[in-house]
Amino acid sequence: MLHTASRVEETARLVDQDEAARFLDEVISAKRIYVVGAGRSGLVAKAFAMRLMHLGFESYVVGETITPAFTGGDLLAAFSGSGETKSVVETCEIAHDLGGRIALVTATPESSIGRIADTVVTLGENHLRRPDVPHDFEVRQLTGQYRSASATATTPAETIFETAALVFADAIVAALMEVRHCTLDEIKGRWANVQ
Repeated sequence: MLHTASRVEETARLVDQDEAARFLDEVISAKRIYVVGAGRSGLVAKAFAMRLMHLGFESYVVGETITPAFTGGDLLAAFSGSGETKSVVETCEIAHDLGGRIALVTATPESSIGRIADTVVTLGENHLRRPDVPHDFEVRQLTGQYRSASATATTPAETIFETAALVFADAIVAALMEVRHCTLDEIKGRWANVQ
């Protein structure tokens, strides 16, 4: 567990401050913010969308039944360690074709999504990047043909990425709270009260 914590701390130290500032600017200037991710990265994306809603942003999760049409002026925040997950790549391509902005949080900036993104935040160094992730990753994962951890690994690299992505997203939320001068009472007023 200590090894995992030190790897997350190392990843946080390596975040480029200019990349983080550009990501923050994209969120602030967007008309609406949509999030997308698959698997554990998708859960991080959903948590980010929820926190944005708590701050008063208009935020949506791609694929939910109540998500409205994406248009120019909207931002798609994509969370993908590989930057190659087929469903996320396709969503980003559609958003790009519709004239929206794309902000990618990834461990692989030179990926398919990285090449079309307006802003890329790279989390981690070479130990997090997985250039060998196949394009049919989702199919292989569902059929049990892909294993993310080796027998000697203490923590799969993908887990470190998602943990770092969650920490990064919460740091962005903290910065947004300062920029928007949000009080805790305002945020609590937007918490779910029918569950």
